Amino acid sequence: SYVRFDIIRRIMTRFFGIEVVMVMGITDIDDKIIKRANEMNISPVALARIYEEDFKQDMAALKVLPPTVYMRVTDNIPQIISFIKTIIASGQAYATSQGNVYFDVKSWGKRYGVLTTIYPDTQDEEVDTDKRHRKDFALWKAARPQELSWTSPWGKGRPGWHIECSTISSAVFGKQLDIHTGGIDLAFPHHENEIAQCEVYHQCEQWGNYFLHSGHLHVKGSQEKMSKSLKNYVTIKDFLKKFSSDQFRMFCLRSRYSSAIEFSDESMDDAKHLLQAISSFVRDANAYMKGQLVCDPVREDILWERLANTKVTVKAAFADDFDTSRAVAAIMDLIHHGNRQLKAVTKDAGSPRSSVVYGSIISYIEGFFNALGMSFGERQVALGGGDSAVLSNVIDELVKFRTKVRHYALALPEEAAEAVPTEGAAGAEGPKQEQKEKRQQLMQERKPLLEACDSLRGDLAAFGIHIK
Repeated sequence: SYVRFDIIRRIMTRFFGIEVVMVMGITDIDDKIIKRANEMNISPVALARIYEEDFKQDMAALKVLPPTVYMRVTDNIPQIISFIKTIIASGQAYATSQGNVYFDVKSWGKRYGVLTTIYPDTQDEEVDTDKRHRKDFALWKAARPQELSWTSPWGKGRPGWHIECSTISSAVFGKQLDIHTGGIDLAFPHHENEIAQCEVYHQCEQWGNYFLHSGHLHVKGSQEKMSKSLKNYVTIKDFLKKFSSDQFRMFCLRSRYSSAIEFSDESMDDAKHLLQAISSFVRDANAYMKGQLVCDPVREDILWERLANTKVTVKAAFADDFDTSRAVAAIMDLIHHGNRQLKAVTKDAGSPRSSVVYGSIISYIEGFFNALGMSFGERQVALGGGDSAVLSNVIDELVKFRTKVRHYALALPEEAAEAVPTEGAAGAEGPKQEQKEKRQQLMQERKPLLEACDSLRGDLAAFGIHIK
């Protein structure tokens, strides 16, 4: 979800020029944190800071942009208490003798359920807690013995889960929120409850304009989502030992953000192969522009038209609920047509190279993926550190040297390649046979050079550097 929504944020800012203010709430106190902290014999706040720092490192490793501001629940307790008091005063919440505060779902009537069309119970049901109705949810939880708590008008306790997000978002955005994101499993009850709380607090008809829900990540062959609670997950640190952040981002780009997606080594390999195809095209196009790849004359008009059409298609796909799969398909189609005209020939006819059109295509493709948080071209090779520019130049020189050696091995001296006498001319058979033998001898002598060139080509391919 974080990578998918990071992609959407980048689309909004880089492709549509929209300034995005993003707030991320940090739940640094809840039942799980308290339980785990007790097991480790440390304070819940200290454990929450460890989790928070670990999360931020994982997001940075996945190239997820940080939010405009992080807001911790424990830094906003007075604001949360004030928020709850307003809801009680409006008649949509009640405090119990046990020190809990609940939102009265039935009192909100048909306005509850606007997001997921799940409505309150039509008749009372018995409940085994101090709630009035089954669907009522906690705004404030009374403290248990030896539990971290804060003083409130209802006694010592701590906030419920849903009220945290409503208070934090309202503190920044007021009574109008443009976009709220989260996994599809948060639509109910979490987002539904947030809407109810905020519309009561602000006395508004519509608090959130858009709720974007990402589909679940499934393990291959299972209908269950990948999650920590189900113990069927892969940690980000372990994942990044096997695959790169760019490969995972391509994996995400290949489907709509709202779709469920199946995770497997095969699906990750598919993403990896797409990246290799793109990188290969960028390298070949760069080699063509530098004169290292000799091709037939290029139909520039076709490529300019394809590039223009791709830009239109990509913009339309992004405008259609951020359809990244259609946008990537348009990029791959552009690469396909670019590759079709990069047909290597052995002899340079001296025709002018179409460097501008290929330079424009490369610039657009690299700009597209860079804007979405990825890197391409020679930067895609695992160069690493400050030596990447130097190593990139070394690769250039190595490819150039191989090209010269190969051209020498394939070319024949003039005396061996001069025209064969016309058939039937006097003395034709002797010189013809002599030339044929000389040609075969030269080819045999230069065969090791061609084999060495092929060997180098194969060795470089193992490092992700492909030469046509």
